[in-house]
Amino acid sequence: MPNYAKDGEVMYHTGLTKEMIKGAKYALVPGDPGRVEGLAKALDPNAAFVASHRDFTTWTAEVNGQPILVMSTGMGGPSTAIGVEELCQTGVRTLIRVCTCGGMQTEVIGGNLVVATGAVRMEGTSREYAPIEYPAVPDFQVAGALVQACQALGKPWHAGVVQCKDSFYGQHDPARMPVSGELEAKWEAWKRLGVLASEMESAALFTVAAARGVRCGSVFHVIWNQEREQAGLDQQESHDTALAIDVGVEALKLLIRQDAQSRAGEGR
Repeated sequence: MPNYAKDGEVMYHTGLTKEMIKGAKYALVPGDPGRVEGLAKALDPNAAFVASHRDFTTWTAEVNGQPILVMSTGMGGPSTAIGVEELCQTGVRTLIRVCTCGGMQTEVIGGNLVVATGAVRMEGTSREYAPIEYPAVPDFQVAGALVQACQALGKPWHAGVVQCKDSFYGQHDPARMPVSGELEAKWEAWKRLGVLASEMESAALFTVAAARGVRCGSVFHVIWNQEREQAGLDQQESHDTALAIDVGVEALKLLIRQDAQSRAGEGR
């Protein structure tokens, strides 16, 4: 592929170099640049700013001597895919997405957590990596670490399939769209199939990670649930992502410990 790194060293979109990230193999990847600093400092009070270019703001942290990256990816599949590609080029091998979603099943309410076990590929980016028949799924070990972290937290959580789309307003106001019939029919199908929540990035994240041979997983903070709203059920809107941050951080620490134990076992 063409080398889009400036001078072969600086990543074209993220502005990162291998030297900047200090050999980090692990990364937390929220969407919003505004969440990066908080996530990094939840890992390490001495976390430091590294770079900011376009949608990609990056900080470094350290856990048990292990360098960690926290980098935003912006909204949607295309930006996420670019960020993941460039992180992989700098040497990252495990990624956890900490983000937000909207509930689809009525039991998935604002303030709950959702761990994705798979993603509906109702978006375009992943189709440029894999045929549509290929499933978008997280790494089993990463998803397991996220579930363990949720269990330890003792707060309401769910694990299951999420839906990924490219149009936020296509979901929230499909009747305005010329293809409203198609959008509404598919939304009903996803609900009947038990899809838990809707978001915009995991299908691309899971598919790109599979194509590049790296591990990934996603945990979401549920902001609200439009199905509860339409059914006249109690509705609460929640924007405090602290629980999802706690889960992402704890899962990452768990994976670091598991990987260290695995390396130690191989050395015996």
